[in-house]
Amino acid sequence: MIIECVRVCASYKPRFGRGKKEGVSLQKFQDMYRGDPFYSWLGLDNPMMYAAHKAAGGMTSVYRQIGIGCERVFQQAVRDALGLSDDDVAWSYEITTPDGKTRKPSLDVRVPVKGIPDEPAKERFYDWIQAAAHSVGLEQGVLNSLNRDSF
Repeated sequence: MIIECVRVCASYKPRFGRGKKEGVSLQKFQDMYRGDPFYSWLGLDNPMMYAAHKAAGGMTSVYRQIGIGCERVFQQAVRDALGLSDDDVAWSYEITTPDGKTRKPSLDVRVPVKGIPDEPAKERFYDWIQAAAHSVGLEQGVLNSLNRDSF
Protein backbone atom coordinates (compact mmCIF):
# COMPACT_ATOMS: atom_id res chain seq x y z
CA MET A 1 0.00 0.00 0.00
CA ILE A 2 2.85 2.37 0.82
CA ILE A 3 4.83 1.61 -2.35
CA GLU A 4 1.69 2.17 -4.44
CA CYS A 5 1.47 5.70 -3.03
CA VAL A 6 5.18 6.42 -3.53
CA ARG A 7 5.08 5.36 -7.20
CA VAL A 8 3.29 8.59 -8.13
CA CYS A 9 6.51 10.46 -7.33
CA ALA A 10 8.34 8.92 -10.32
CA SER A 11 6.66 11.32 -12.72
CA TYR A 12 7.06 14.44 -10.55
CA LYS A 13 7.94 17.67 -12.36
CA PRO A 14 8.65 20.95 -10.54
CA ARG A 15 5.91 23.56 -10.90
CA PHE A 16 7.92 26.77 -10.53
CA GLY A 17 4.76 28.66 -9.64
CA ARG A 18 3.02 27.62 -12.85
CA GLY A 19 -0.14 26.06 -11.44
CA LYS A 20 -1.20 22.80 -9.89
CA LYS A 21 -2.11 20.66 -12.90
CA GLU A 22 1.20 19.70 -14.47
CA GLY A 23 4.80 20.47 -13.76
CA VAL A 24 7.35 22.22 -15.94
CA SER A 25 9.56 20.19 -18.29
CA LEU A 26 13.31 20.75 -18.54
CA GLN A 27 12.82 22.53 -21.88
CA LYS A 28 10.16 24.87 -20.48
CA PHE A 29 12.34 25.51 -17.42
CA GLN A 30 15.29 26.47 -19.63
CA ASP A 31 13.09 28.67 -21.81
CA MET A 32 11.80 30.49 -18.71
CA TYR A 33 15.22 30.91 -17.10
CA ARG A 34 16.95 31.88 -20.33
CA GLY A 35 14.26 34.50 -20.80
CA ASP A 36 15.32 36.15 -17.56
CA PRO A 37 18.60 38.05 -18.13
CA PHE A 38 19.66 37.84 -14.48
CA TYR A 39 18.94 34.11 -14.07
CA SER A 40 20.56 33.40 -17.43
CA TRP A 41 23.62 35.49 -16.56
CA LEU A 42 24.04 33.52 -13.32
CA GLY A 43 23.72 30.24 -15.21
CA LEU A 44 20.54 29.21 -13.44
CA ASP A 45 19.13 27.85 -16.72
CA ASN A 46 21.52 24.91 -16.30
CA PRO A 47 19.90 21.43 -16.36
CA MET A 48 21.50 20.74 -12.97
CA MET A 49 19.35 23.50 -11.44
CA TYR A 50 16.26 21.81 -12.85
CA ALA A 51 17.46 18.49 -11.42
CA ALA A 52 17.96 20.11 -8.01
CA HIS A 53 14.41 21.51 -8.04
CA LYS A 54 13.05 18.17 -9.18
CA ALA A 55 14.95 16.32 -6.44
CA ALA A 56 13.85 18.74 -3.70
CA GLY A 57 10.20 18.71 -4.72
CA GLY A 58 10.36 14.99 -5.38
CA MET A 59 11.67 14.31 -1.87
CA THR A 60 8.89 16.38 -0.34
CA SER A 61 6.41 14.40 -2.42
CA VAL A 62 7.97 11.08 -1.36
CA TYR A 63 7.56 11.94 2.32
CA ARG A 64 3.98 13.09 1.74
CA GLN A 65 3.16 9.89 -0.14
CA ILE A 66 4.74 7.71 2.57
CA GLY A 67 2.43 9.43 5.06
CA ILE A 68 -0.60 8.76 2.86
CA GLY A 69 0.46 5.12 2.47
CA CYS A 70 0.90 4.70 6.24
CA GLU A 71 -2.54 6.19 6.80
CA ARG A 72 -4.02 3.61 4.42
CA VAL A 73 -2.18 0.77 6.18
CA PHE A 74 -3.47 2.02 9.55
CA GLN A 75 -7.04 2.20 8.22
CA GLN A 76 -6.76 -1.33 6.82
CA ALA A 77 -5.39 -2.63 10.14
CA VAL A 78 -8.31 -1.07 12.05
CA ARG A 79 -10.82 -2.44 9.53
CA ASP A 80 -9.33 -5.93 9.78
CA ALA A 81 -8.93 -5.94 13.58
CA LEU A 82 -12.42 -4.63 14.33
CA GLY A 83 -14.46 -5.92 11.40
CA LEU A 84 -15.38 -2.46 10.14
CA SER A 85 -16.10 -1.28 6.59
CA ASP A 86 -14.37 1.38 4.50
CA ASP A 87 -17.26 3.75 5.24
CA ASP A 88 -17.03 3.03 8.98
CA VAL A 89 -13.40 4.15 9.26
CA ALA A 90 -13.63 7.20 6.97
CA TRP A 91 -14.66 10.63 8.22
CA SER A 92 -14.28 14.05 6.66
CA TYR A 93 -16.13 17.28 6.06
CA GLU A 94 -15.82 20.20 3.67
CA ILE A 95 -15.26 23.81 4.64
CA THR A 96 -14.95 26.95 2.59
CA THR A 97 -11.93 29.07 3.43
CA PRO A 98 -12.07 32.88 3.58
CA ASP A 99 -10.55 33.03 0.08
CA GLY A 100 -13.42 30.92 -1.30
CA LYS A 101 -11.50 27.67 -1.73
CA THR A 102 -12.82 24.37 -0.43
CA ARG A 103 -10.83 22.23 2.02
CA LYS A 104 -11.67 18.72 3.17
CA PRO A 105 -10.17 17.89 6.58
CA SER A 106 -10.31 14.22 7.53
CA LEU A 107 -9.34 11.85 10.32
CA ASP A 108 -6.70 9.16 9.84
CA VAL A 109 -9.32 6.70 11.04
CA ARG A 110 -12.67 6.75 12.80
CA VAL A 111 -13.98 3.93 14.98
CA PRO A 112 -17.74 3.81 15.48
CA VAL A 113 -17.64 1.55 18.54
CA LYS A 114 -21.33 0.63 18.30
CA GLY A 115 -20.58 -0.57 14.75
CA ILE A 116 -17.97 -3.14 15.80
CA PRO A 117 -19.80 -6.39 15.04
CA ASP A 118 -17.64 -8.70 17.17
CA GLU A 119 -18.23 -8.38 20.93
CA PRO A 120 -14.72 -9.53 21.96
CA ALA A 121 -13.23 -6.96 19.54
CA LYS A 122 -15.53 -4.30 20.99
CA GLU A 123 -14.34 -5.22 24.52
CA ARG A 124 -10.67 -5.03 23.42
CA PHE A 125 -11.29 -1.60 21.96
CA TYR A 126 -13.09 -0.40 25.10
CA ASP A 127 -10.21 -1.70 27.26
CA TRP A 128 -7.74 0.12 25.01
CA ILE A 129 -9.71 3.36 25.41
CA GLN A 130 -9.63 2.96 29.19
CA ALA A 131 -5.86 2.27 29.19
CA ALA A 132 -5.18 5.21 26.88
CA ALA A 133 -7.29 7.50 29.06
CA HIS A 134 -5.29 6.48 32.13
CA SER A 135 -1.94 6.87 30.36
CA VAL A 136 -2.68 10.48 29.38
CA GLY A 137 -4.09 11.38 32.79
CA LEU A 138 -7.68 11.92 31.74
CA GLU A 139 -9.78 13.29 34.59
CA GLN A 140 -11.71 10.61 36.49
CA GLY A 141 -15.05 12.28 35.73
CA VAL A 142 -14.41 12.10 32.01
CA LEU A 143 -13.09 8.56 32.35
CA ASN A 144 -16.25 7.54 34.19
CA SER A 145 -18.33 8.81 31.26
CA LEU A 146 -16.49 6.37 28.97
CA ASN A 147 -18.62 3.41 29.93
CA ARG A 148 -19.63 0.62 27.60
CA ASP A 149 -23.14 2.05 27.21
CA SER A 150 -21.82 5.39 25.91
CA PHE A 151 -20.55 3.71 22.77
